Amino acid sequence: MSIIDNSNFVLCRSALLAFMVSLPTWAWGAEPIPVWPGIAPGSEGHTHEAEVVTSRPGQMNVTNVHTPTITPFLPSPETATGTSIIVIPGGGHKTLCLGHEGTDLAEWFAEHGIAAFVLKYRLAKTNNSIYTVDGHAMADLRRAIRLVRSQADHWQINPDRLGVVGFSAGGELAALSAMNSDPGDSEATDLVERESSRPDYQVLIYPGRSERMSVTAGMPPAFIALGAQDRDDIALGMAELYLKYKAAGVPAELHIYSSGVHGFGYRHGNTGAPAAWPSQMRDWLIDNKLLEDAKPHDVAHQ
Repeated sequence: MSIIDNSNFVLCRSALLAFMVSLPTWAWGAEPIPVWPGIAPGSEGHTHEAEVVTSRPGQMNVTNVHTPTITPFLPSPETATGTSIIVIPGGGHKTLCLGHEGTDLAEWFAEHGIAAFVLKYRLAKTNNSIYTVDGHAMADLRRAIRLVRSQADHWQINPDRLGVVGFSAGGELAALSAMNSDPGDSEATDLVERESSRPDYQVLIYPGRSERMSVTAGMPPAFIALGAQDRDDIALGMAELYLKYKAAGVPAELHIYSSGVHGFGYRHGNTGAPAAWPSQMRDWLIDNKLLEDAKPHDVAHQ
């Protein structure tokens, strides 16, 4: 177990942007970027507390998060497609499973031309947590969506092809971001806050608390994957949610793997039915015209 001091990640926005501009796009990656300028709203007085990281081969869990960050994993200019995605790890809102539900998948996306950003958000159900799911974790995700979209020029991504993928508790956040979004505040002095918080597509991998999920016409298209051996609120809940998408006319695709259980995520080198979901999701993106060959100059932020 190791301890990380959050204060090392707290950078002012002007310094962050100066750092971004100083590097070629393809040189950025695997370094966390604070989601909020300065201290995240609601975390005042806690940023001195260190994160707790527990790791072993193939697994890395993080808890005690007070400084939300995104970590970019960017494709090479030769393979970049302009499509991007925010990766939201699960962990029951008690911890963040940053290995098989975070960095492993982000690396896969980058290798396949998709810019990925792993979100580290505040946790509502750790012992003595001062945070809430709807108030703080969701604020971190919405801010991350705005931040990535605001930096579309620098990261050479299309701001209209930015999605979210969430696992378990992270899947709950992904679904909520698609359900409730806003176009941004055009009068905000913080330029990030002027951007929309709406994801252009949503990927729900064995998402938790399906009873919270509703569907209305016009929502972002959805890709859903889970194991048939998962608990009923997921295995049955996602089947019911798919029917709601279909009734509302929202494009959706559902994959239920007969041998799959909760938490399969993505691990390098895994084989078998559940392990195929990233490739199937990529095909789905192409089918929905959310992934195509695009050159950097074609996807500049307007």
